[in-house]
Amino acid sequence: MKITKLTTYVVPPRWLFLKVETDEGLVGWGEPIVEGRAEAVKAAVHELEDYLIGKNPLHIEDHWNVMYRGGFYRGGPIHMSAISGIDQALWDIKGKYYDAPVYELMGGACRESIKVYSWIGGDRPSDVGVAAKEVVNKGFQAIKMNGTEELQYIDTFDKIDRVLERVSAVRDAVGPYVGIGIDFHGRVHKPMAKILAKELEKYRLMFIEEPVLPENNEALRDIANHTATPIATGERMYSRWDFKPLFEDGYVDIIQPDLSHAGGITEVKKIASMAEAYDVALAPHCPLGPIALAACLQVDATSHNAFIQEQSLGIHYNKGNDLLDYIEDRSVFEYENGHVALPTKPGLGITVNEEYVKERAQEGHRWRNPIWRHQDGTFAEW
Repeated sequence: MKITKLTTYVVPPRWLFLKVETDEGLVGWGEPIVEGRAEAVKAAVHELEDYLIGKNPLHIEDHWNVMYRGGFYRGGPIHMSAISGIDQALWDIKGKYYDAPVYELMGGACRESIKVYSWIGGDRPSDVGVAAKEVVNKGFQAIKMNGTEELQYIDTFDKIDRVLERVSAVRDAVGPYVGIGIDFHGRVHKPMAKILAKELEKYRLMFIEEPVLPENNEALRDIANHTATPIATGERMYSRWDFKPLFEDGYVDIIQPDLSHAGGITEVKKIASMAEAYDVALAPHCPLGPIALAACLQVDATSHNAFIQEQSLGIHYNKGNDLLDYIEDRSVFEYENGHVALPTKPGLGITVNEEYVKERAQEGHRWRNPIWRHQDGTFAEW
């Protein structure tokens, strides 16, 4: 069996899908995307295509190494996201070839389902108490929300108080035992992150996420010393080599590699195993589409330290299209009691509605990150 063709589709709301074809008729799907950089990743995928055409798609480990190590310059979000989507598609083909879910080819499942959480609020969250109550009434046992708007290196305590008011409203709405994740989104610098981490502790949070930007991970030491709340990070880290110093420093409790950014199924499984050796939990990042989520579930199935899975149904980014629109059997992602069952069909376990993908690719997208500024005109982290 040989790879014959790679086709990419830029589809709303902000995703990039990849179809890999073979000479035996087996097809695999992947989701190589950097949000806001779809065309750049698309170009990177087709640069890697030169190597892949004519190769046996089942030799995934070797292809991963060549795609990563075969260039003098390697790593980073564009390169690793291109590899991620290709890797997902190759595993999809391999599962279909052996007529088994991908996780069966990775040692088999260690669980029957995994807990999922729902996003509430938006980039500037409001009415989050009402939104939290709504998703809990749907059966979710955990939610996540953006905690802050923009914050200066040193900012005023009225902004801190507004964060606390929002989180307090959510805790009051859902009760004492529903999990609440607060995403700092890298908007916060170390001085204010220390204050927020300490002040939020009383709400018994599930975690605080990306309290500082990953280039400032050394600050996690100081933040960890100010709180007992679990610290999560990793969505903007792209390989096991990026995660290595994080484990060695020992100040993170939950890692959140993204299956569409951190090298796909092959690499994230290795990152998950590294984390387990350091007694660190896994919660894959996935505010993306159905292919990415299906890939996440394959890794979750085989990772003892996976405890919860992000998913994008109804997330504020999904304008025009949502998670289920591009697949034929929507029951694959039915949530029950805050959990999702593992896919049971071969490969990634989903059937992509190719005709609809082609239709929506005619529109495509040019999604871009918002640009925020502080009151004084300086750039603010989004």
